[in-house]
Amino acid sequence: MSDEYDLEAGPDPATFAAASSEPVIDEDADEPVYAVGVGPGNPEYLTPRGRRAIRDADVVVGFTTVVEFVEEFTDADLLTCGYKDEADALEEFGRRVAAGESGTAVAMGDPNHSGYQFVGKVQDAVEQSSTSPDSHARQDAVERVSTSPASQTQQDAVEQSSTSPDSHARQDAIERNSTEIPVRVIPGISSLQMAASRARTPMEDTEFVTLHKSGDLEADMARLASAVTVDGRHALVLPRPYDRMPGDLAQFLLEEGADPDLEALVLEKLTHDEEEIHRFTLGELSEHAGGSGEADTPFSDLVVLAVRQPVS
Repeated sequence: MSDEYDLEAGPDPATFAAASSEPVIDEDADEPVYAVGVGPGNPEYLTPRGRRAIRDADVVVGFTTVVEFVEEFTDADLLTCGYKDEADALEEFGRRVAAGESGTAVAMGDPNHSGYQFVGKVQDAVEQSSTSPDSHARQDAVERVSTSPASQTQQDAVEQSSTSPDSHARQDAIERNSTEIPVRVIPGISSLQMAASRARTPMEDTEFVTLHKSGDLEADMARLASAVTVDGRHALVLPRPYDRMPGDLAQFLLEEGADPDLEALVLEKLTHDEEEIHRFTLGELSEHAGGSGEADTPFSDLVVLAVRQPVS
């Protein structure tokens, strides 16, 4: 995938990330880049393996609101961004990883739940940097120097310095540039898991739909409607701020024929001190439909919608 993509027209970075299974990775030898799910926001839900990947990194990249949750656990350089400068931050991250630094990218929750667009962008940035003309030029220059004639004095100096820490660090960077750097996903605890626990909707009886992404949502909306109105399954939905918020989704489901008396829970800021669970019927929740801005909804962007079917 090129770094030139349009999320409305494609290619979708999530498709790039999921195009093949993860390759065989020896974490000691291959020094992968890590894509870490940091959990729903409360540090108690950050896994020990994720914390170690963050702690050991030379450079950490992620959205500002995500990095703020983990900055206390690392001395790494922090590359923070928003949507507008995400591409620039990831490009810098890719360059530094290609130069030999260890890198970790962080995302909220679990990358396997609504995080693959970010994983795909990280993977693309790493691949683009490790195969860029500048990277190959640096490698060619190193190889030319290493094979050029040298006086005996120069050769002795080279041999004496070849076992120094700096020499080993340079050699590691050379070898790292000569091979493709793999990306390993370290899963986290998703807000969806927390929502399933609070709403008592077992995953095997529940349809998960993420709308928290860019691009066309038609297929996702159709799957949501089918799950609730045809299959009789519970639903857990990650809304999209702010044009597909819980009220909008309730109105959509009613238009598709859903029972207005179905229980609807809006689970907000799960595991945070400000956690709230708002309880409605689907009909009541639909009264909050409309608008496309933050001021048009009573809910924050840290929400999960749960729609419960009757259980007998």
